[in-house]
Amino acid sequence: MTAAQYRKVPAGGSEPAEARVSMKRAGSESGHVDGGWWPRSADLAAELPALAAALEARVGPLARVSYHLDAWGTAARKVRLGDRIVRLEGFRATDPDTVQAIGTDSRRVSLLVVPPEAPGGVARAVLRSAADGGSTATVAEILSGNGIAGTR
Repeated sequence: MTAAQYRKVPAGGSEPAEARVSMKRAGSESGHVDGGWWPRSADLAAELPALAAALEARVGPLARVSYHLDAWGTAARKVRLGDRIVRLEGFRATDPDTVQAIGTDSRRVSLLVVPPEAPGGVARAVLRSAADGGSTATVAEILSGNGIAGTR
């Protein structure tokens, strides 16, 4: 594999910053998303360790992440997290404002992605809206309702 297809993320050393993720409670309305994520950058591979840790209770060990190709910087096809490989699958048909995280046992969540550059108060409002257990709003409705234009 070439460097463009595979990236190793160090397992030791400095701990990744905690992921800014808000999830709906189990048993909530399914809606269009299961929660929201506010990454710190557009580097999906760099953001992956914190996201995997935040989602482990919900999906188990992370196996795959699907995303919109134009919404993120160039990403490797596979990322090593400790002793396992996580596949990054980019598509143009995926909503650019979401990612799908799939665990090794096929449990999955759909996350609305708040743009990394969003102001803190606005981003936190979007995360709360995405995690609202009674909400069935679309991604575009959640973003625009909180003052963010969609399609990162």
